[in-house]
Amino acid sequence: MVLQWLAAFGLFVSSVSGRLNSSSMAPNSTGFLMKHGFESVLVQPYGEDGFRVRAWPFRPPNGNEISFLYDPPLEGPENGEPHGMSYDIKYNGTGPMVLQNGNTIVKTFSPIADNTSMTRLAFYRTESDGSETLLLNEYSPIKSLNSRYYSWDGPGYEFSAAFSFATDADEQVYGTGTQADGMVNKKGMVIDLINFNTHIPTPVYMSSRGYGFVWNSAAEGQMEFSTLRNRFTSRSTTLVDYAITSAPTGDYDSLQRKLSAMTGRAPQPPAWSLGYLHSKLRYENQSEFIQLAQDFHDYNIPVSMLVIDYQSWAAQGDWGLDPALWPNVSYMSQRVKELTGAEIMASLWPSVSDKSDNYETMQIEGLLAATRSGPGVTDSWNGSYIRNIDSTNPEARAFLWNRLRVNYYQNGIKNFWIDQADGGNLGEAYQNNGQSTYIESIPYPFADVLYHAGTQMSIGKLYPWAHQQAIEEGQRNATGSEMGQPCEYLSLSRSGYIGSQRFCSMIWSGDSTSVWETLANQVAVGLSAAATGWGWWTLDIGMHYLHAGSKACANEMQGASNQTRPCLGVAISILRNHGSRACNTQDAYTCDNEPWSYGQKNTPTIKSYINLRYQLAPYLKAVFSQFHETGRMIMRPLYMDFSQTDPAIAELTRQNANITTQTYMFGPRLLISPVTRPNVTTWEVYLPNTGAGNVTRPWTYWWTNQTYAGGMNVTVPAPLEHLPVFHLGSRADVMSGNVF
Repeated sequence: MVLQWLAAFGLFVSSVSGRLNSSSMAPNSTGFLMKHGFESVLVQPYGEDGFRVRAWPFRPPNGNEISFLYDPPLEGPENGEPHGMSYDIKYNGTGPMVLQNGNTIVKTFSPIADNTSMTRLAFYRTESDGSETLLLNEYSPIKSLNSRYYSWDGPGYEFSAAFSFATDADEQVYGTGTQADGMVNKKGMVIDLINFNTHIPTPVYMSSRGYGFVWNSAAEGQMEFSTLRNRFTSRSTTLVDYAITSAPTGDYDSLQRKLSAMTGRAPQPPAWSLGYLHSKLRYENQSEFIQLAQDFHDYNIPVSMLVIDYQSWAAQGDWGLDPALWPNVSYMSQRVKELTGAEIMASLWPSVSDKSDNYETMQIEGLLAATRSGPGVTDSWNGSYIRNIDSTNPEARAFLWNRLRVNYYQNGIKNFWIDQADGGNLGEAYQNNGQSTYIESIPYPFADVLYHAGTQMSIGKLYPWAHQQAIEEGQRNATGSEMGQPCEYLSLSRSGYIGSQRFCSMIWSGDSTSVWETLANQVAVGLSAAATGWGWWTLDIGMHYLHAGSKACANEMQGASNQTRPCLGVAISILRNHGSRACNTQDAYTCDNEPWSYGQKNTPTIKSYINLRYQLAPYLKAVFSQFHETGRMIMRPLYMDFSQTDPAIAELTRQNANITTQTYMFGPRLLISPVTRPNVTTWEVYLPNTGAGNVTRPWTYWWTNQTYAGGMNVTVPAPLEHLPVFHLGSRADVMSGNVF
């Protein structure tokens, strides 16, 4: 009935009639404001083929609301002019309203023909033949909760909002941040919008229907992708804000370009960051760290970054190395550079103990997160209570960077690892961080936390983003550069949110377990990160946590009792080794994981993969440049490139079959199928159909130069020395970066 009603009112209303006769035209209107009882809905053309919708009950927004969307977008017909809250049509919700922006149309409709129910919105894409395809409409079954639903749960004005959109069982949903679920298609999932270790839910997604969507809210809430509806909730807010854009079905690169124009494009990374980044849990003093650099030099293994992990400080919140263990930081930095040419990265946590020299100043100046009932305690670590820095406060961000600048940056350590900064507490949602050995799990009241910018419920999703912002602001000021310009230095963050790709910041998948199943899931995590817009993604190669099953599942390398195949990292966006490892003579958290520590037999294999990474530098530079310029994904799910040429890919993606959750394109020419089971010598790989007729391109196995047709399963040799890699086109083009 809804579609029939829409068809009956398919003509443009008189106020805009005749002006929307070409999809190539710029928007004919700055937008319309629909007043519907106590509710207002503002709809504006936004970017290329997009619309932005903001809605509120009673009070209009004050303009200070947190937004992760650019105004105006980086590309589109705006010509650099911000939209603000402008509109040129006021409308009372009776009768149809139609606006068009490029190839996307928004229409209003009522699910009841006499227009007595709440007016809804529907979005369409115009096709090349002039027809219109429904992309998304507000959920509108009769006798149900309104598709735009508000409720007031507390004593103040802030409300909770739940907005629902109609869908069907065939729609596939890609992106949504990262969850350790092994899924590329998120259909059927309900995802909590709260960050913690390994869980970075982010309401940005692409649909198989040919649209991209951003739920622009900093609040905690949920994403629901069920059979009949997609539903987004914000627990506490003063404004609902979302954006939608469209592209032809299967043209995911165009969707990514338009979405990244709304949320941000990554700058050019420093060339050194595309090499090998080495870390372990953990190096404990200056002598050990200099010896590490000496060993890389002596083994003639290239390395681009060496990392100093946590507990390298005297007290939580010092944001500096313990001088008793690291007595001459500037000398150490200089010596590491002389031996290896490598950068150094240091870890920082958001927590501040009262033992730190910074605690009193931060307490007095109001730079620490509190609780809604008072200063309170926000977390614990190793048996001591701590407070977290409030990085939503610009003064706190400046204070943090000043300490990092004095203690690290001026001494040659210019890259920073933002760990534990997920928001609410230290980010272990399931664990009591050492307060008691008898209580393993405490349900911390995340929502009780209070920040400068609001409550955890209302702006908690901003918190990790603000930590990235703190490092970005400091590094940009120190280098005299602006956001968007090439990066000289980087941060590494365990969390992020909408638009985190605009920072000089990598995101990693959190502290993963060292078992084969986790390794397999990591591929899907990286592909979901890519679909969200985060191209600079990495993982703990070797995995972080020891696990009881590690020996049984991963004993493939002599002395590597918990090390899954390390070769996967050569073909992800950022090659970074990190993790714990079992050993007999050391604390498990300081056991060796350097390339030469796996025995004389295995060192050449690991070294060859690291060298291959550097040999691929021209290819890496080309794909990262494309990501910077257009948002074109680096790690690419198979649906990105083959959903139109291979019908099997769409169906396998819908099922979240291993073929589509564990195999991917790395840039435009390399297909990667990492080994995710132990003790194998051959590996079966599905090679997608690359086209039809004369357009079809063959696949070539990297290690044997044997070619294969697409659309079939092949079995290839897969010794430890050979990560299963296939390439399209010539190897010479891949090695030279001549791939676009």
